[in-house]
Amino acid sequence: MSDESTLPEELAEEIRTRVFGEGFIRLTQSLTRDGAPFRISLRPVRLKGEVFMQAEMCDNGRTQVRNLSDNAARKGLEDILRQPGKRDLHVISTAGDLHVRVTKKGKPLVSRGKPKATAGAEAPIIQDGHDHVKKQPLTSFDAVPLLRVLGLADNRGQIKPSMRGKYDQVNALLRAVEPLLPATAPTQFSVVDCGCGKAYLTLALHRYLVCAKGWRNVRILGIDKNESVIASAREMADALGIGDEVTFQVSMIESAEFPKEPDLVMSLHACDTATDDALIAAVKTKAAGILCVPCCQHELHHALEGGDAMRAVLRHGILRERLADLLTDTFRAQVLRICGYRARVMEFVSAEATGRNILIRAEKGVRPGLGEAVAEYEKLCDFWGVEPYIGKALAPRQQD
Repeated sequence: MSDESTLPEELAEEIRTRVFGEGFIRLTQSLTRDGAPFRISLRPVRLKGEVFMQAEMCDNGRTQVRNLSDNAARKGLEDILRQPGKRDLHVISTAGDLHVRVTKKGKPLVSRGKPKATAGAEAPIIQDGHDHVKKQPLTSFDAVPLLRVLGLADNRGQIKPSMRGKYDQVNALLRAVEPLLPATAPTQFSVVDCGCGKAYLTLALHRYLVCAKGWRNVRILGIDKNESVIASAREMADALGIGDEVTFQVSMIESAEFPKEPDLVMSLHACDTATDDALIAAVKTKAAGILCVPCCQHELHHALEGGDAMRAVLRHGILRERLADLLTDTFRAQVLRICGYRARVMEFVSAEATGRNILIRAEKGVRPGLGEAVAEYEKLCDFWGVEPYIGKALAPRQQD
């Protein structure tokens, strides 16, 4: 079989040894076929006490999974090795990472190193295919590779106790996104994640749309001003074989380069007016849907000037702070309404998972500048003696 490989024999044999040797975790090969993304992966699984090699193929948005015997898995690996043309092949094992990037001219560029998400691993990921798992977005497809790369799961695919809260948050946010998604698969779907941070939801949303829903041509842009977290996010996207589909930009939100009319703009726990910057960008780029989880909010805290009986509330720091939080999100939802969005404010997860559990979900679809909405906004501003940051940027008073 050695002469069938399009890779140098020494390299092909190293890949065979890693895949069928001890400590193998996962192999992923990504390429473009007939103008569409194609990805195939292999990983060991245990089914009814017997170990198989599970092959997952994502072709043009359609995902197929097969459990292969040893002979079938070896034949499948040879098919992978003799794949011609430009491609990326990534092998993860306890022996270390092996990444091969084959250029258009067929030249393999090889890099080796310790696997980021599997340092200290002692065994490959093997999961019992008959475990009963509570139905969640992240259990509707094989999310183990994603969870491991994100650091939410250990090397056997089990959620780490310390990351259970984050795991629940990601599931809750994926459920919250669902009402903003089209009922049928779109020809393409673009998302911008503002202040993406460690990119938990950025990467999880892509995997959910592609692997669980079978969508093709999903493109997500993550934006964050922190160069180190963006570098880490890019590494994770590459480890999952989706670096061309999930890209990242080091930038402030207000100066970032957004795609035109994105299907969804997200902002999760962006601090203070960074949340407003994300909402402003979403409105200006005519995003179809908006999902926002505000974080710390200081803008109105010292600006509130309510009189009469409200002085008793503003006198106490903790009450002033909570009131400022509520008013900030009220202003945001109202401005979105004025700008032509149906906006809802809700809790997306229990307060035990995170204290910042308020979510603003908005969908474009109402006439901008409704007189009633503008009047309510003006009265709210006048009563509290403020002009919020988001209002200054989007001028809702002028939309009547």
